[in-house]
Amino acid sequence: MTGTPTPVSDELRAGTACLAAAGIDSARHDADWLMAHVLGVDAGRLVLMDAIDDAQARAFRSAVERRARRIPLQHIVGTAAFGPVELAVGPGVFIPRPETEYLLEWAVDRLRERPGSALAADFCSGSGALAIGVAAMSPGTRVVAVEADEDALVWLRRNVTDAATVVGSRVEVVAADVTDPEQIADSVPMGSVSVLVTNPPYVPLDAAVGPEVAHDPARAVFGGADGMSVIEPMVPVIARTLAPGGVVGIEHDDTTADAVVACLHAHGDFEDVTRHADLTGRPRFVTARRR
Repeated sequence: MTGTPTPVSDELRAGTACLAAAGIDSARHDADWLMAHVLGVDAGRLVLMDAIDDAQARAFRSAVERRARRIPLQHIVGTAAFGPVELAVGPGVFIPRPETEYLLEWAVDRLRERPGSALAADFCSGSGALAIGVAAMSPGTRVVAVEADEDALVWLRRNVTDAATVVGSRVEVVAADVTDPEQIADSVPMGSVSVLVTNPPYVPLDAAVGPEVAHDPARAVFGGADGMSVIEPMVPVIARTLAPGGVVGIEHDDTTADAVVACLHAHGDFEDVTRHADLTGRPRFVTARRR
């Protein structure tokens, strides 16, 4: 260690205060993660660190200043944890949220009910969070990760390549528009998918969003005036893609659960349409079964 040692506890205390003053609810958590990133250690090992040198202190303070400007924590450290995997993220791709892990768990549970190998699909895959998470938690399952946006595809391909071989080798990346039945049919055989998940752009244009959301690509966040501009045209494509008895889980905005349920019922090829809430009771995703 070079330079004048500075107690880690002092830096964390000052960093936490700075982030809290900026209105960040998870101030101490974020300060810990930024310090761990600067030091190149797991956040759980910070209790073992007594002091840092001047260069490390400057790097930490710079990271705290960026976070105080509401730059997402994940953009600063370059990764986002999602279920059992860690994904590379940055400008140009939507940062996966912990809330989407409810949909991941649902998908993995459904795959456990199906003996042997199965084909799963992740529509609007983005960083590949759901696709890679499913492959990691469901050994033997093949996953098709479908994404149309060129910037997001860069991150998706990187994350699939960087995944463990036993995981990444079972994830196929497809560049296609999930609302275009012909594009999807060219890459995913009709009636072949057992479990399909999607976290599409679904936030209504006039919805109030947090400062960090401004760093996500708008095309990955907003789903038109009513939040349904991607979901509605995607539902017929999902119906064609699922095998008979196959299931789908669609994440949606807090305000659009009714609209998603109505859309699935109106199509006519779905049954067992079910709403799901997260642990806070907020509407999170809707599931259905292909007749």
